Amino acid sequence: QVQLVESGGGLVQPGSSLKLSCTASRSTYSLYVMRWYRQAAGKERELVAAITGVAGSTNYADSVKGRFTISRDHAKNTVYLQMNSLGPDDTAVYYCNAHDVWSGTDYWGPGTQVTVSS
Repeated sequence: QVQLVESGGGLVQPGSSLKLSCTASRSTYSLYVMRWYRQAAGKERELVAAITGVAGSTNYADSVKGRFTISRDHAKNTVYLQMNSLGPDDTAVYYCNAHDVWSGTDYWGPGTQVTVSS
């Protein structure tokens, strides 16, 4: 099993930046695709960004392309989500997900709130 803990959320003004972190309880290097999801109030959870283990390939939701960057530090068992040019539509609880590519099991963190408001 993998335990995940997110951090870095908060209240920011439109146009600001935030960097979220997700630290895993053990290495997720080769067996897991790491993902960031978000869920706004009254809406379904949506995939924001993903990064593979070995190759480090990334993909993004169209709504965040060019503004958000996902990265990982294997030595720290940590995945990051750099978020720039934030707008009110980015307000949501952001969740870290580790997807085990062998078993198909998904592990989730408790989430961190991001609120973009003036």
